[in-house]
Amino acid sequence: MKNIIESALNGAVQALNSNENLNIPTDKIASSIERTRDVAHGDFASNLAMMLARELKSSPRQIAEKLIAALPSNPLIEKVDIAGAGFMNFTLSKDAYYNELNDVMLQQDKYGHNDSANGMKVQVEFVSANPTGPLHVGHGRGAAVGDSLARIMAANGYDVTKEFYYNDAGAQIDNLTLSVKSRIDGVTPDDASWPADGYRGDYIIEIANDFLAKKTVIADDRSIVASGNANDLENIREFAVAYLRHEQDLDLQAFDVKFDNFFLESSVYKDGSVDNVVETLTNNGFTYEEDGALWLRTTDFGDDKDRVMRKKEGGYTYFVPDLAYHRNKWERGFKRVVNEQGADHHGTIARVRAGLQALNTGIPKGWPDYVLHQMVLVMRDGQEVKISKRAGSYVTLRDLIDEVGKDATRYFLVARKPDSQLQFDIDLARSQSSENPVYYIQYAHARICSLLDERSKTAEFNVEAAKANVARLDSHLDYDVMRVISRFPEMVISANNNNAPHLIAAYLQELAGSVHSYYNAKDEDGKAIRILTDDATLQDAKLYLLASAKQVIANGLALLGLSAPNKM
Repeated sequence: MKNIIESALNGAVQALNSNENLNIPTDKIASSIERTRDVAHGDFASNLAMMLARELKSSPRQIAEKLIAALPSNPLIEKVDIAGAGFMNFTLSKDAYYNELNDVMLQQDKYGHNDSANGMKVQVEFVSANPTGPLHVGHGRGAAVGDSLARIMAANGYDVTKEFYYNDAGAQIDNLTLSVKSRIDGVTPDDASWPADGYRGDYIIEIANDFLAKKTVIADDRSIVASGNANDLENIREFAVAYLRHEQDLDLQAFDVKFDNFFLESSVYKDGSVDNVVETLTNNGFTYEEDGALWLRTTDFGDDKDRVMRKKEGGYTYFVPDLAYHRNKWERGFKRVVNEQGADHHGTIARVRAGLQALNTGIPKGWPDYVLHQMVLVMRDGQEVKISKRAGSYVTLRDLIDEVGKDATRYFLVARKPDSQLQFDIDLARSQSSENPVYYIQYAHARICSLLDERSKTAEFNVEAAKANVARLDSHLDYDVMRVISRFPEMVISANNNNAPHLIAAYLQELAGSVHSYYNAKDEDGKAIRILTDDATLQDAKLYLLASAKQVIANGLALLGLSAPNKM
């Protein structure tokens, strides 16, 4: 609905430019418009007059008066008032809201979507867990946020690729290999010979047993057969990595997360990309040697200190394959890239961006985007839950899914701003009450389904027939619901622009609240205002409104990867 106001102001500016020989820019119009906090002040407010005051050398109020006088006639705008120093408050007509309901019912699951990105290629990298153990709850938060971001971007017209990058080499994989080898040899974590940085969870026993049984494991596009040879370290390594990648995939499937591509860190070594990156940076004059190490002058590009590329004892730091990987992303045509990672990756942002600038390949400053999530504390009975027996030292994603289900897990992990600390309350997530936000939202959807089913017992509910009676929706209760519904397209845009799926979660709570209030409404005498009544046209108008709300709830839940149950 914001577009109604934007179009009107565009028309006013063009009229003033033409009639008064002005050159007022139109690029500020969209950003000047926002929803009012109090409907008494209209539906939308614009501070455009105040933004133009200096340029036009006139008072904001005078500019506002000129803009209002120049507004093209529009039956969807009921009135425009000037408030304060020069705010313009727009009140929309009833027909504007009725049209919005009609749009919902016409567009169905595409309502709220737009094609603003026009098919631009975007990549979202998330989870990217090393294959050294089951996914923990932090990975789960990354999965919920990353997958929701991808869904939201697709709803804004992007061509989205979801990618999982994992380290299939290096010290952690060495530790995994030695841990499995030790279990194969009958060594336990309590033994003095257990690897100092070895993994202790029961899953290591499972890998060792399956290796000795010469089982086959399929992960990504690879099939690895265990040799059963306790001295074949390379086969143990390959089998263990594939085993845990398969396990992680099962976790992700249970979480309804699917990736389009898996990218192996080893590939940028095998194809020469890492060496080429070092050569390019050296040729560009941004490297130097000091204390036997090779350094990159990332401070030339805004980093707080220079970064080591090759250690004095030999071997590249993680920073170098990161650069090779991100150059690869750019070369694959991804003009927008979002990396969803844990907060411990904060230090990588400046160095990666600096290194990409030093490559001098046309990558813009500030590329890629980063969304970092904070840790998750899992609580039960008011106490922190710290240990999963299978993992050995942390709560797994599968633990949560098994406890509270996929929907509750996803919602709780995405509902707060990613960079905020999160307490996951298992007891709350399991509860079937209004205190549980995901239950509250899904119950609103199911409640509407129940009303529509009840209505159909007498005669089939005809949407088109109900649409003809939409003008019966003229109470403040009706408008409260319609106003919330109409905000959904704006929330989809805002969630995309700010990499903020939690905005959708908050919106759904608000919409569910308006639905429940509508259902439980009472008149001045305290009597329930029934939706199913003998007044057939009013009844079906209300059901038309609620059917629209149901569709928007379903659309919002889909953006978060959640189901919209018909019964609860």
